[in-house]
Amino acid sequence: MMRPMARRTPTPPPPDEVEEHVLDIDVGEEMRTSFLEYAYSVIYSRALPDARDGLKPVQRRILYTMQQMNLTPERGHVKCARVVGEVMGRLHPHGDTAIYDALVRTAQPWSMRLPMVDGHGNFGSPDDSPAAMRYTECRMDAPAVAMTASIDEDTVDFRPNYDSRELEPSVLPAAIPNLVVNGTTGIAVGMATNMAPHNLVEVVQALRHLITHPAAGTEDLMRFVPGPDLPTGGKIVGLAGIRDAYETGRGSFKMRATARVEPVGRRKGIVVTELPYGVGTEKVVERIKTLVQGKKLQGIADIKDLTDREHGLRLVIEVKNGFVPEAVLEQLYKSTPLEDSFGINAVALVDGQPRTLGLKQMLEVFLAHRFEVVRRRSQFRRDRKADRLHLVDGLLVALLDIDEVIAVIRSSDDAGAARERLSTVFDLSRAQADYILEMQLRRLTRFSRIELEKEQEQLRREIEELDAILADDALLRGVVSAELADVAATYGTPRRTVLLESAGAPAAAAAAGALEVADEPCLALLSSAGLLARTAPLDPDAAGGGVSGAADGSDARRAHDVVVSSVRATTRGEVGVLTSAGRLHRLGVLDLPALPPSNSHPDLQGGVPLTELLVLEPGERALALCSLAEDGPGLALGTRTGTVKRVNPEVLNRDAWEVVRLADGDEVVGAVELTTGAEQLCFVSSGAQLLHFGADAVRPQGRTGGGVAGIKLGAGERVLFFGVTDPAAPHGHEVLTVSGASTALPGTEVGAAKLTPFSEYPAKGRATGGVRCHRFLRGEDTLLLAWVGPAPARAAAASGAPIELPAPTGRRDGSGVPLAQPVAACAGALGASPAALGAGTGPLPDAGSEDGPATDGVGG
Repeated sequence: MMRPMARRTPTPPPPDEVEEHVLDIDVGEEMRTSFLEYAYSVIYSRALPDARDGLKPVQRRILYTMQQMNLTPERGHVKCARVVGEVMGRLHPHGDTAIYDALVRTAQPWSMRLPMVDGHGNFGSPDDSPAAMRYTECRMDAPAVAMTASIDEDTVDFRPNYDSRELEPSVLPAAIPNLVVNGTTGIAVGMATNMAPHNLVEVVQALRHLITHPAAGTEDLMRFVPGPDLPTGGKIVGLAGIRDAYETGRGSFKMRATARVEPVGRRKGIVVTELPYGVGTEKVVERIKTLVQGKKLQGIADIKDLTDREHGLRLVIEVKNGFVPEAVLEQLYKSTPLEDSFGINAVALVDGQPRTLGLKQMLEVFLAHRFEVVRRRSQFRRDRKADRLHLVDGLLVALLDIDEVIAVIRSSDDAGAARERLSTVFDLSRAQADYILEMQLRRLTRFSRIELEKEQEQLRREIEELDAILADDALLRGVVSAELADVAATYGTPRRTVLLESAGAPAAAAAAGALEVADEPCLALLSSAGLLARTAPLDPDAAGGGVSGAADGSDARRAHDVVVSSVRATTRGEVGVLTSAGRLHRLGVLDLPALPPSNSHPDLQGGVPLTELLVLEPGERALALCSLAEDGPGLALGTRTGTVKRVNPEVLNRDAWEVVRLADGDEVVGAVELTTGAEQLCFVSSGAQLLHFGADAVRPQGRTGGGVAGIKLGAGERVLFFGVTDPAAPHGHEVLTVSGASTALPGTEVGAAKLTPFSEYPAKGRATGGVRCHRFLRGEDTLLLAWVGPAPARAAAASGAPIELPAPTGRRDGSGVPLAQPVAACAGALGASPAALGAGTGPLPDAGSEDGPATDGVGG
């Protein structure tokens, strides 16, 4: 079935005469006019703040709307979406995004020096955007109340809103100098503004000074306002640009992060606690990673952002070993946002015109506004009190003859007639007559009359005070000054930003272009508490590397760990660590923290625990350090069972390896590096036997050798000490032995100590029993500790306290002198033989462990 074709409707012909209205407009003129209207709207209605209250229109409308909604600090929070909707519907006919962005900024403590909105929820961070307005909540903060205070007292002018249905303030009363304190930023058409925040207390001091000294110059005001005070703290480097900005309204200055160098684990690290204004941690981390990956920044091992709400900002930048942290920090300042510039362009609206203002001009505009606000507020209050006094006067007149007043009212036909008769009979005004007619009968008591008389007197006195303020400009300025002082006391906070005239001299290494640590001679040190460190020797020719004695020759003792071993090295070299398990570990000297050189015994409290650098087996402890020299006599080791071994230096070519094959239950009790090969190897056993013989009596062996017999031990005896003595050494050697009972708990026996010159003991052949070095008294059956080394001998308890040793005696087989407390470690001149680490009591605890104190002891 065919569908019928649609009927085509004929088009009517055009009329014969068409009246046309064509307006010819010049395109250039239209563009100029439209652009000027757009630019005017942007400048005056969006981007630039008013110099009086320092607020842009949207910010002003937000605060005014919240004040009208009664969202004061003592009230609960409301959804930000509600506030944004009120502002958009009543006063600000623009998108809700722009309104919410402005509200969020006024609530961010890192954006505003004095936040105006108290936000509840996720209001973002310097790197992240806030949550949507349907999730966040807000209310007025305390400073916002001061900004809107007395707005209902005819202090400012109101103008119609965008649809002329409501009125909005053209400016807020602004008891706080918001433009200078919080600063602002904005981009208009053909102009922009950028102002830095300042400290409220300093600005108020400058304002009060300007009130009393109107002719004060910029230099005078800078005595009170030396520079910006940024919300994020940090440092400002260079004040010349700030002076230019305060003079002309234009200038710039450099902002620098607050950073310090401190130990971070086993490395040195740069810890950043404050960033420049407007810079977030993610921006810094991303920039550093980009530079490191592009090999434009050296020395960075890792970067961690440990920022949290409890501790605040904490950005940790680990520096590689071998790099100078101060020099790396200088590189970070030059190449990353850790140092940024801030350009001041103080443009604001003054009398409706954009102007570039210096510091004094901004303060003068604010003061003129406050003078006007206080004057209008005083006039408003004076008029209100005068109206009230007029009513009170009429009421008192009526109360004098209340019976006649009642009769006049009752005899009147209506209220209008009563009003006219009251005005005629008692000579009252219309307002007074109306007030009497509306008065309640309970006000006719005698007590009410007394209250009215008191109120009348109070009103007259207050009117006189307000009249004085309005008549005397000096009183008016005094009121403004006092109110500013109250504002500073209420809302003021301490300065956060440090002002520096210059950056100061850069680090010496950075100034010399030395980013990496130079390969210089140093001493690697090992303490009895298991701490490792390095320090530079002051006098290479002095015994012990130049750090064994006090500078004044008094050989003063310092509270620190006993240094049980030291070895000469270079900062980029390596040293070996010999352990009780007969293993040798290779260790880079750069991994050791550097200690300042000292003429006295170095303080190893800043050292790194050995367990952070090496993995030791349970019960294994470090005994000594060696230099890993490829030539020389090699190493000498003594074991618990009396075995001695010399190791050739050419086998020391691995990162970790065994240097002696130990039998089951055996361990190394002493390990030293030979220097000449002519040293005397010395054993001391728990049975108080001392044996020493020449090192040439022991043939060097390879790495897998098990050693040869060193000392002959009796039944149940063990070796307490093994070390070396050098006959050619410039310092004499001493033998320290401490006797006690073997049945006592380890570390509890005080013991008796004997100190004897080493020269009293003759040498014997290897594998013999040696000679007696200590006579046991009643109750003593063993040696608790033994040590042989260069004089003077030093001892320390496990607590780190020094122990006074007895005077040396010439009797090699004499008995000891009772001590005050047990000896835990002993040593002599720094860099000589290792100490006996308390044989029978096990290894000393590591620094900071639960088994012993982390405080240092006393020793060489």
